Amino acid sequence: MQNKGLVKFFAILFALVSIYQLSFTFVANKVKTDAKTFAGNNPEKEIKYLDSIGKEKVFSLGFTDFTFNEVKDKQINKGLDLEGGINVILQISVKDVLKGLSNNSKNPVFNKALEDAKTIQRGNQSYLDAFFEAFDAIKGTTKLASPDIFANRNLQGEIDFNMTDDQVKKVLAKKVDESVESAFGVLRSRIDKFGVTQPNIAKLGQTGRILIELPGAKDVDRIKRLVSSKAELEFWETYKAEEFMGFLGSANEALKATVKTEEKIVETKPADSISKLLTDKDKDSTAAKKGNNPLFDKFVSQGGGPVLLIALSKDTATINSYLKRQEIRALLPADKRYAKFVWGKGTVTVDEKTKKETETVDLYALKGNRDDVAPLSGGVIVDARDTFDQMGKPAVSMQMNGAGARVWEELTGRAFSQKSFIAIALDDVVYSAPGVTSGPIAGGRSEISGNFDVTETKDLANVLRAGKLPAAAEIVQSEVVGPSLGQKAIDAGTTSAIVGFLLVCLWMVFYYGRAGWYANVALLVNLLFLFGILASLGAVLTLPGIAGIVLTLGTAVDANIIIYERAKEELRDGKTLSEAVEASYGWKGAMRSIIDANVTHVLTGAILFIFGTGPIQGFATTLLIGIFTSLFTSIFIARIFIDQDIAKNRSLSFTTPLTKNWFTGFHFDFIGVKKWSYLFSTAVVVVSCVSFYFNGLDEGVDFVGGRTFQIKFEKPVEPSQVSSELSAEFGTTVEAKVFGDEDQLKITTKYKIKEDGAEVDKEVNDKLYNSLKKYYGADVTREKFINTYDGKTVGVLQASKVGAAISADIKTNSFWAVLGAMLVVGLYLVISFRKWQYSLGAIAAVFHDVIFVLGIYSLLYKYMPFHMEMDQHFIAAILTVIGYSMNDTVIVFDRVREFLAGNVKGTFKDVVNSSVNTTLSRTINTSLTMIIVLLIMFIFGGESIRGFIFAMLVGIFIGTYSSLFIATPILVDTIKKSDIDEIEKRHNS
Repeated sequence: MQNKGLVKFFAILFALVSIYQLSFTFVANKVKTDAKTFAGNNPEKEIKYLDSIGKEKVFSLGFTDFTFNEVKDKQINKGLDLEGGINVILQISVKDVLKGLSNNSKNPVFNKALEDAKTIQRGNQSYLDAFFEAFDAIKGTTKLASPDIFANRNLQGEIDFNMTDDQVKKVLAKKVDESVESAFGVLRSRIDKFGVTQPNIAKLGQTGRILIELPGAKDVDRIKRLVSSKAELEFWETYKAEEFMGFLGSANEALKATVKTEEKIVETKPADSISKLLTDKDKDSTAAKKGNNPLFDKFVSQGGGPVLLIALSKDTATINSYLKRQEIRALLPADKRYAKFVWGKGTVTVDEKTKKETETVDLYALKGNRDDVAPLSGGVIVDARDTFDQMGKPAVSMQMNGAGARVWEELTGRAFSQKSFIAIALDDVVYSAPGVTSGPIAGGRSEISGNFDVTETKDLANVLRAGKLPAAAEIVQSEVVGPSLGQKAIDAGTTSAIVGFLLVCLWMVFYYGRAGWYANVALLVNLLFLFGILASLGAVLTLPGIAGIVLTLGTAVDANIIIYERAKEELRDGKTLSEAVEASYGWKGAMRSIIDANVTHVLTGAILFIFGTGPIQGFATTLLIGIFTSLFTSIFIARIFIDQDIAKNRSLSFTTPLTKNWFTGFHFDFIGVKKWSYLFSTAVVVVSCVSFYFNGLDEGVDFVGGRTFQIKFEKPVEPSQVSSELSAEFGTTVEAKVFGDEDQLKITTKYKIKEDGAEVDKEVNDKLYNSLKKYYGADVTREKFINTYDGKTVGVLQASKVGAAISADIKTNSFWAVLGAMLVVGLYLVISFRKWQYSLGAIAAVFHDVIFVLGIYSLLYKYMPFHMEMDQHFIAAILTVIGYSMNDTVIVFDRVREFLAGNVKGTFKDVVNSSVNTTLSRTINTSLTMIIVLLIMFIFGGESIRGFIFAMLVGIFIGTYSSLFIATPILVDTIKKSDIDEIEKRHNS
């Protein structure tokens, strides 16, 4: 080997750099362990402790000192599946942005295009492009630059009447990008104030989506409110309850004619007052239980002041639908025709006897206007602080700017003179509606008080200081992982890594003797380099990432196996050890095969990284880094020790007395049995396609949308019973399956998956808890059941949501990832081998492998004791199988090319058969190490990746088969007869 000293120098330097980078991870973990001990497993106390020492020096390397903040920025970060926490993807509503830019245009063409865009939006198409398409289809003579659409005061100077639609589209695209950027800034400001260590927020390309990761975050509902709240603060004058008595009575009477109610028990007259009806309803009578008043029967009690009436939160949707009816709105007096009906913040009460929780909300009528614009908005707020009111209750104080202060003074002056109330509403929820008792309020200082706790006032002040979002932010995908589950994943991943590493090392020593020890040293150095690079890149380590590292153990020895097997061949041909080693490491020896095989692996890994998200990118990252580090260590590190043996004249046979003749002397006629292999593979494809038609595939929520919950019970439960109870509660089918231990279920539902918003998520959580709380003791409250806490043993361990739009994108990306991987690798093989027949054989084998794995999953997913869902993890497995199968096929094809260019005698069929037989030892050894590693991961790696590993196990078996029995025969069958005749003539001359 040339430049041995230089290789040693760079290896040592690289090792020292890796150790330096990893030292920050060790120090950060020690500090966090100390913090956890100090806090006594109290999450809030732990975070405060870590924040307090952020600028303290915790690590010294002699030449410089590092603070804790600097150390944690340089450590290997753990993903949510290992750390626990919350991950959400927000979709900024481009529809809201366009409506805002149009100044809430009433143009019918514009508004129809907005609605049509959501219907026609497909695949990865953005909403903006879908809007342009929808508008172009119906616009007629209407232009985007019309005065009542985008040629308005909001866009003065940027869009004028004379601009074409194409010119306007460019401006709108720029404005939408600016809005997403603005939303990104607002959300970053909110998250930075939230109080978790190492939050991550990132824009996802040009999709208008924003990823937020909060490792260690615990309170699910609070997080979702924080990130999805638009923070549209508005101040409205309100009507008094007595002003709406007549309207509500008339509305109730009108609804009787169209709304089907329960059996009529009591006749009422239109003149009956709301007070009388509610009083009668409160009496212990049959009439109280069953009435014939569609509207009044939904009220709990009469209000007063600015509160019209009080209702149960579960009935608000029904009441809203009544009050929005056109015939009901027509009953409003002329001076109240723009009234806005808005609900207040809910109040939860607990019945002392039954311990049942009931949430009620107040109904307000705001003095709206034609443009539906509040007299004063939150844009005037320049500062907000959480505080306490005069009664000692949590509140938020606000300071307005000069213009806001003047309007506020006029507004409060009018309320004082009219003895009315001012509602303070955030995102169309009234938080308080105080009266003004001491005259107009000057100076622009105000206070929001109400039914708050300290956490809520802190968050409210936070979002007000950060500012409002430019458009609604809808949670289209979310994942919640409990820390106990994260620790379990770490333990499972660590166990599988250690056991897999030891078994691979033992096999290499058992099979290759002392050369196996050299390969193991290279493997250790490879792991050091791999983790060092991960640390230096600031990569996030996930459970699939650990799987990628463990898989690297199998692939890392592949280059050594190829070299060692070639060296054994050279030694058998009578060459000296030095000559055999030089020939093996040369381009005509093993190196060309190694490069070709690893290029195909890199290409599939790169496609996986491009199309994957989150944990899948973590898997792709470790796989790609592992390929490069294992190439370096296999080629150079092991060679250093081999060269020392040569220099000292030590014998090295690359084998042991027991394994000396293993996997050698094969003379199997692979081409001769091609009819049987074609028949078998055709049958597999046919059976798989039939199964696809009748059984389908178990598509996970990644592909079809939905919500999943991994829930741990106090003792084993019957899944069918839980499924039945939840289906009754949700009013739609809810699946419940055992997941891992018998006391854990994976629950899946598509309930309201097309509806976004924190309120829908809260409703789902409420239904889940209400249905399942009977399986828990009284100490497991809703908060403990839903939210994640350190040391928690029961309740929701993991929750995820994938919206319809996200699932459609994932499905599209997955299709193109698999197809793209096959085409890109096929193209590389055409370039490398200069004949399309090689590429065809490889792609046919890979296509066969993909169909086989999909067929196995289709046939068995109903019967296997672990989950076999089609999700992103499964696609990662498929791409890994493609990479391996291509790798294996390329090794065989390289030997075919070598033999065709050499002096091997015989027919073309004989040359190909000889090529396959002489590479069998490498194929078996590599497949065996891979299978060992995957089996260990399958056994110890944890339930969450068992289906993912099973797909790769099946893929390795079938990939090995297809490389030998499909790819090579197809190569033979597609080579032109004239080329075969020429080859045979050249070889036998």
